[in-house]
Amino acid sequence: MADLKCVVENCTYNKDCLCSKGDIMVGGKHACDCDGTCCESFAQKREGRDSFSSSLSHPSHTISIDCEAVKCIYNSNYKCVADHVDIKGCGASDCRETACATFSEK
Repeated sequence: MADLKCVVENCTYNKDCLCSKGDIMVGGKHACDCDGTCCESFAQKREGRDSFSSSLSHPSHTISIDCEAVKCIYNSNYKCVADHVDIKGCGASDCRETACATFSEK
């Protein structure tokens, strides 16, 4: 499990740059750089709803990350093995506007 920092503040799972989802999926099967990736677990916050929703009562510093970015050095059998992962995408309204900033091409 990776130490995750997420700056996608308008994601429903984001609470103080931590994720409350429990696990995420990073997409980007053909990615050659971080901008070719995305957090497929992104869900935009909606007015009138709780700031986050999850089966977890509190957001966690560590999280399980499934990853389709097979060209990333941290991808091992579709799992992320990085010690620390940064997800970027300030102002994102769609998962394609997010990215795994930790991506590093093999």
